[in-house]
Amino acid sequence: MRIAVLTALFGLALCATPAAANDWPGGARAAVVLTYDDAMPSQLEVAIPALDARGLTATFFLSQVRQADVPRWRAAAADGHELANHTLFHACAAATFEADPRYVTEAYTIGSLLREIEQANVMLAAIDGRDRHGFATPCGQSTAGGEDYLEALRASGLVTYVRGVSVEPADLSAEVAAMDRMHVPAKAFDADVTGAELIAWVQEAVRGGGLTVLLFHGVGGEHLPVPAEAHAELLDWLAANRDLVWTTTLQQALDHAAPEAAR
Repeated sequence: MRIAVLTALFGLALCATPAAANDWPGGARAAVVLTYDDAMPSQLEVAIPALDARGLTATFFLSQVRQADVPRWRAAAADGHELANHTLFHACAAATFEADPRYVTEAYTIGSLLREIEQANVMLAAIDGRDRHGFATPCGQSTAGGEDYLEALRASGLVTYVRGVSVEPADLSAEVAAMDRMHVPAKAFDADVTGAELIAWVQEAVRGGGLTVLLFHGVGGEHLPVPAEAHAELLDWLAANRDLVWTTTLQQALDHAAPEAAR
């Protein structure tokens, strides 16, 4: 998907109830979530093998899944990775990039967009066997027919959270009693990033004692690709610093932050 996403690092330190600022599993100082959008082949061929080799898990937002890739996505879920909803057709605003006019957000209503999200959940459940799925807005946009659909999505109960975007940095050291699961922002990276820069983002979360969500597309190739070498450097750092950071899926991080919401 040809998009240019402006996002900001998201970090938060959790309050004493239900989780204190340093109450991440294993005494970790921060939680780190790696997310990957669009079910790209490089994620199966490069990212997942690299994660598995280091015993790390991540979250993959799937759309337009190729039938031939279903067994590998099913295996990824069985190995502990989270598969999450990114709609079936990845509709964005018509001005974002050239697309089939049937699959631009102007052609949708809120009702039709929610039905597509519901059907994407059916697809995901057929792959991973799970009955709870998170969601990421395609292109970081949350409109259908010119109307914002997030409150309708919240009311529908179809998804457990929405990973979106933010253009303002969060205060990594601030204690947050409750987060709005319909607005979980992330920091996007692409071809210009270095391993040192990726590690620096994570280290900011360590200093703040919170949670940071990173967003990738292609790894080593395809759309908005992060260099495979930079990606590997980040994973090496995460694997070597398990005492400092808990690298987990977005659903697990959010469930830990507010366990009552996971019920």
